[in-house]
Amino acid sequence: MGNKLISLAALFVLIALGLANSLYVISETERGVLLRFGEVVNPNISIGLHAKIPWVHTVRKFDRRLLTLESPPERFLTIEKKPLDVDFYAKWRLKDTSRFYTATSGDETRAQTLLLQRIKTGLRNQFGERTVHEVVSGERESLMADLTKQLNEIAQTEFGIEVVDVRIKRIDLPEQVSQSVFDRMKSEREREAREHRSTGKELAEKIRASADREKTILEASAYRDAESIRGEGDAKASAIYAEAYKQDPEFYAFTRSLTAYQESFGGRNDILLLDPKSDFFKYLNSQRGTR
Repeated sequence: MGNKLISLAALFVLIALGLANSLYVISETERGVLLRFGEVVNPNISIGLHAKIPWVHTVRKFDRRLLTLESPPERFLTIEKKPLDVDFYAKWRLKDTSRFYTATSGDETRAQTLLLQRIKTGLRNQFGERTVHEVVSGERESLMADLTKQLNEIAQTEFGIEVVDVRIKRIDLPEQVSQSVFDRMKSEREREAREHRSTGKELAEKIRASADREKTILEASAYRDAESIRGEGDAKASAIYAEAYKQDPEFYAFTRSLTAYQESFGGRNDILLLDPKSDFFKYLNSQRGTR
């Protein structure tokens, strides 16, 4: 009786082990490949419960989610032979399980190592075609887009991996060249500032010369108009004086003499030495105000 129970228990264990090795599950976050003696027979197992032949079939499961490849900073040279320390990362996911298994034996670490090598080669080529300014700001977006497209084509062909994105987190200058680059940028900015100042001075001189010329023209025009108006006024005044002189010459001579007296004796300390019989005193010597 005891031997029978032992045999039944052993049979039950063998059946349980056979079922355990015959059934497997592929979840939503996984992709699986079915192997028969190491040869791929089903490269894309559907999600759910499946059966296999124990010791004949082998199932390899891989993560189908979007994965991140982090890298320590790497040094690359620009077209100017300037070294830059670049910190970057990549987003990738499994695309072709059969090709992925064939290229990497299903080892995710090996896949990331191979992908990292391709990324470094691509960055080295992209940086080698651009200047520091273009890499840092001018063409950074186009650089990333071109690199992602090239890497995606290579990775899908060689490893069965889809490269979704490659991004640069930070670009730094090595410490030994930072100061020289800073000094060069400073000298360039100072040169540009001097050029702007000289250009501004030149424009200021032109504006000042133009303003002085316009001022001279305006003053000359105003003086010409003033002299013309003054001449017209003097002519009219002379005509009026002449007309008045014609009407009463004696009165005109008298008023002219009074004006001369007023202008000659404007202050208390004024002294004038003249002959008393001079025509200047002709109205002063006359008791009736006539000659």
